[in-house]
Amino acid sequence: MLTISRLAREAGVSVETVRFYQRKGLLRLPERPPGGIRRYDSAEVARLRFIRSAQRLGFSLAEIGQLLQLEDGLHCDEARVIAEHKLLGVRARKADLDRMEAALSTLVADCGSAAGGSVGCPLIEALREDD
Repeated sequence: MLTISRLAREAGVSVETVRFYQRKGLLRLPERPPGGIRRYDSAEVARLRFIRSAQRLGFSLAEIGQLLQLEDGLHCDEARVIAEHKLLGVRARKADLDRMEAALSTLVADCGSAAGGSVGCPLIEALREDD
């Protein structure tokens, strides 16, 4: 059985992160024995690691909560639907970033070709035009 500080250390998070996840309902808050300290088991370490892994993949805390409800392994289709939805969002954001990269690359190249003088900065002018 682990104290909250040991739980946090083994999962690679802070104690405040553990408390935050408890407030969000992602981790259980064990009973405090009279005059004692709350204790956690290794399942909570695994749950914390799951939460952190899901966050690295871009899942929101609400989505992680949904996935945790499906963790018994019998709801693979439901978990797949959640992941497919996340994947569509990632692809849309990637397409937006690709468009932004192309536009910025053009503007940066235009700035490099402007030789100064009476010509205004192409980047500044392009941003003014977008207003």
